[in-house]
Amino acid sequence: MNYQLIRSKRKTLSLQINGNAQLIVRAPNRLSIAKIEQFIDEKSAWIEKKSTSILAKTPKKPSYIDGEKFLYLGAEYPLSVKADYPKVLTFDGQAFSLNQGNKEEFLAWYKNSFKKIALPRLEYYAKNHQFSYNQVRLKTQKTLWGSCSSNNNINLNYLLIQAPMSVIDYVIVHELCHTTHKNHSKYFWQLVSSILPNYKASKSWLHESGYRLTNL
Repeated sequence: MNYQLIRSKRKTLSLQINGNAQLIVRAPNRLSIAKIEQFIDEKSAWIEKKSTSILAKTPKKPSYIDGEKFLYLGAEYPLSVKADYPKVLTFDGQAFSLNQGNKEEFLAWYKNSFKKIALPRLEYYAKNHQFSYNQVRLKTQKTLWGSCSSNNNINLNYLLIQAPMSVIDYVIVHELCHTTHKNHSKYFWQLVSSILPNYKASKSWLHESGYRLTNL
């Protein structure tokens, strides 16, 4: 089995499967290769299960062709590609339409849609729960859905517009709560729960399906 070996002054062996389903082995400096590979062999079932799970969450990148489906607010909608359609992506509630599909059109449309739908939610929760924030920036990142700086500047990943509205609300409330608590203490989660009692379902959705939102 192929693996990357990282030695250090640590006292124990540990295994990690990274985002590319590659096995990373962390081992003490003087531990023999024979003992390391014996440990890997003993954990082979776990390694295979974990690798398979990660690969299953790495779907093929879209080709932006006619009939291909794309996420919006938690539902999938087909893309219709025809020569007489406008070059700017449009959506009629049933399908996306475009002259010639590509990633940039979707990114622009998702960002604009996020501004119209999600940013008013930020204002709503801030006003109704007495949160104060400074600037809001929209970004697209693979592993971060939102962040709040020490100066209460909030960053939001606009690719969240593909997720259900409850998930968008969760990320917004999460970052607003960081304007009060700059950590993930029990007081932070109590504040989140007081606003969104069912936040754990949205948190789980992101954990299980968040990878789908960055597959563009």
